[in-house]
Amino acid sequence: MSLLLNQPSKLLCFRRKSVLVRSSPLLSNGLSSSLRQTPPCTIIDAVPCGEDLGKLVIYNANAVHFTYLEKKVPLELVDNPMVTIGSSHGWVATLSQDDGILRLQDDLNPAASDTNPKRIPLPPLVTLPHCQTQIVTNVPAQRNSEWINVRIANPCFYSSRVMFSEKHDLFRIPGSGGHIIASWDLHKDKHKNPKFQRLRFQNLPKLTKTKREVMDSCYKSEHLVESRTTGETFLVKWYRKAVWRGMSKLSTKALMVFRLDDEGNAVYTKDIGDLCIFLSKSEPFCVSLSSLPRMFFPNNVEYMDADEDGYYDLEDSSIVGDLTRMGTGVYIPPQNIDN
Repeated sequence: MSLLLNQPSKLLCFRRKSVLVRSSPLLSNGLSSSLRQTPPCTIIDAVPCGEDLGKLVIYNANAVHFTYLEKKVPLELVDNPMVTIGSSHGWVATLSQDDGILRLQDDLNPAASDTNPKRIPLPPLVTLPHCQTQIVTNVPAQRNSEWINVRIANPCFYSSRVMFSEKHDLFRIPGSGGHIIASWDLHKDKHKNPKFQRLRFQNLPKLTKTKREVMDSCYKSEHLVESRTTGETFLVKWYRKAVWRGMSKLSTKALMVFRLDDEGNAVYTKDIGDLCIFLSKSEPFCVSLSSLPRMFFPNNVEYMDADEDGYYDLEDSSIVGDLTRMGTGVYIPPQNIDN
């Protein structure tokens, strides 16, 4: 099952001494608006404090040290990887091992209330024929929220997560291999098949035989990412190879970034300016580092998953990583702060 969370939220991620950043997302009229935001962060741990609760520990992307919060969260959300199965926009999707119910929860959002957390049960999943799967989404329908089950035939054709495109107001997912992008407009086409766009890859780099053989032997996933500051869309191909470190783990061997346009051109690039792309178990996102004080790595991809974390320098294709996951494997994007 693939799970997408698209829940508008005004919740924020912060430190006790929060560093506020400014972002200028492009508006439809070409103008920009300035928003106060907190930096991206990841959930590191929860320090046990009794009654199966723990005090949240986070790490901001532009910080040097961990931040220990007073916020209390259920320990199983941090300690048990089988419970938390997805994340987006500061929300997590959980699968209860007691009642088998899927829920959206804001417990791990550092700014959400720990005394009155939001926990939204999802409708029951329906068994589908012919090896189909479902994507469960929550999309706003006028003033109300409507749950919509989107049925996708041949789920093995899709190897990646669904992305909601604010630029196109569509749900999008790359097909396996990244040559096709499927799109849904759930406001108009709730029960119709997706529309497909074939990509034309350009400016591909010349690879050595050894490099090509390594990449061909890797597990590959594709990820769509949008920049709210520049309006650009990127396709990231992530190449990881199984290695043995007492147990089988996936180690990053390469990443490739392509800049997409509306005509289906996918141009390989080693320069995304001052943007940094964040890949993790949550929905991918990118931020402009000019608006983020003390951020270390522009023109990079920071990655984190079940087995590893690190960063990839696009300019020289260098990798700095470790086969030890830091925290829960989830990045939380910048959160808007109400003035």
